[in-house]
Amino acid sequence: MLNPLKKNVMRFSRFILAAVLAMCGLTAQAQEAAPVQFHPHPFLQLQAGGAYTLGEADFNKLLSLSGGIAVGYQFSPAWALRLSASGNPFGTAGKGGFKDNTTWGWKYIAPTLDVKFNLVDAIKGYSPTRVFSFNIIAGVGANIAWGNDKAAQVSKTMYLNELWDGTKVLPVGRAGVGFDFRVCRRVSLTTEFLANATSEKFNSKARTNDKNPDWYFTGMLGLRIGLGKVDQVAEAPVAEPTFIPYVAEEPKPEPVKPPVKVVPPTHRTEVFYAIRQTELPSDQQQKIAQLVEFLKKHPETRVEVTGYADAGTGNPKINMMYAKGRAENVAKALTAAGIDAARITVDAKGDTVQPFAENDMNRVTIAIAE
Repeated sequence: MLNPLKKNVMRFSRFILAAVLAMCGLTAQAQEAAPVQFHPHPFLQLQAGGAYTLGEADFNKLLSLSGGIAVGYQFSPAWALRLSASGNPFGTAGKGGFKDNTTWGWKYIAPTLDVKFNLVDAIKGYSPTRVFSFNIIAGVGANIAWGNDKAAQVSKTMYLNELWDGTKVLPVGRAGVGFDFRVCRRVSLTTEFLANATSEKFNSKARTNDKNPDWYFTGMLGLRIGLGKVDQVAEAPVAEPTFIPYVAEEPKPEPVKPPVKVVPPTHRTEVFYAIRQTELPSDQQQKIAQLVEFLKKHPETRVEVTGYADAGTGNPKINMMYAKGRAENVAKALTAAGIDAARITVDAKGDTVQPFAENDMNRVTIAIAE
């Protein structure tokens, strides 16, 4: 038989999986070839897991269920602010105990204002395809506790020098780390581990002459949902028109025209891919058709097909595999359209050469016919 804690964690895990699949189905869209940049946005976060109140009893005797809900705003790829409420207002949330494993429990909810710092995006910059993020979390707030009746019963036989009843509001500070695993554009699975420090009165007992804060620790699995526009296609800068005053020039003798130099015809084609993609994207097929038309119109020309991969993801071995696959698929498309294979040269640079300054644009095959 599974204990109640394991049962509830399994139920919440199934709920998280179903919610992720539903959200990703609603928000999935094809990745655009144009570069994507971060857009500030609000978010919602739901969490569930367990809490451990530091005490003298055995570890498993001081465990309890915990949950949380938060709303926040992502100001930049690295910085976010959220208002959260965690605890368990429906059952035992905090626990205290003695060495003989005499324990008691109470309910609490802790509203806090938290700051989240995404260390990965701060160092490497924003990427819409990044899967893993590491967060540093710190916050302050209040711990609102009630339902301490069992402690009152324990105090009849055990001395509780900070016993309280009714509702107790105590200050709380928290710090910890979190891991985000992006599932799709808006949805991430989250895992957080937080240490919370509050007043010595929290567990109704204190050491004589040693007023230390009480601690409880939480570990929770959750779901983060971005609301509104979370990213956008970067717009190319528009150059300001330059005013050039008109200056009349003296007429010059007409120069002798040099002989006209015949320049051989050339054609450049750039085929862009999504991450981990080697097959020709459907929205790039027209480019291949134009290249085939040029080669048939100029049968004396040859074409050099070179595949590339972006250096921002993967590793050199995997990126060389993607680059070769992209170049070979373009060459196959040309031969399938009737272009003699003897006119085609295939090469791959992997991530050793980056033809574009924007990382994601380097998932590309470039074909030059001349």
